Amino acid sequence: MWKPDRDLPAWDARFKFMTGLLKPGDPIDYVVTYLEMETRPTAPVPPRPVNQNIALIRAQDPPPEYFLYLYKSVGEAHEWTDWFAKSEDEVKGFVGNPKVLLYSLMLDGWPGGFFMLDSRDAGTCDLAYFGLVPQAVGRGLGRWFLATAVETGWDQPGTEKMTVNTNTLDHPRALGLYQKAGFVPVERVEATRNLTRERRIN
Repeated sequence: MWKPDRDLPAWDARFKFMTGLLKPGDPIDYVVTYLEMETRPTAPVPPRPVNQNIALIRAQDPPPEYFLYLYKSVGEAHEWTDWFAKSEDEVKGFVGNPKVLLYSLMLDGWPGGFFMLDSRDAGTCDLAYFGLVPQAVGRGLGRWFLATAVETGWDQPGTEKMTVNTNTLDHPRALGLYQKAGFVPVERVEATRNLTRERRIN
């Protein structure tokens, strides 16, 4: 039998609980973890993966559109949407700052991932973005790629510590990967946002 309209919100909540499926526009709680690394790792960078056609290339004066393409390709499934809400001038100001570096991981001739290093705060190099596109996940690149990003960050003049943050909407292995690389959690913050795409929560 059809339920009256007043019952729809309760039924919708029960449906989401049973299926674990949230829709675009639904609020979701998440936790942001901030991590720091105060000394350069002493362990050598893992060897570059064998039998992989890869190249790591620093972008010279990258156009904002290229950054947004990588940002979306890596982060779309993890609700990386903040930069799409910013003005064109804000994006240009970030990407074009000489203390912000963008490195592309080229895999078989196409961008398989990227990382960005932000040294605008004196003494601190922030690993602002890091990740692989979905098609590159599972090919044994993550540990080497992250260690290379960390080494590159410590190579920047004036670096006294490195920082990074991740949250529970990111890849479930992200936090553990950062900790294995030498980052230490220093703060956790609870937050809420509205989803931009469907997401399963169980």
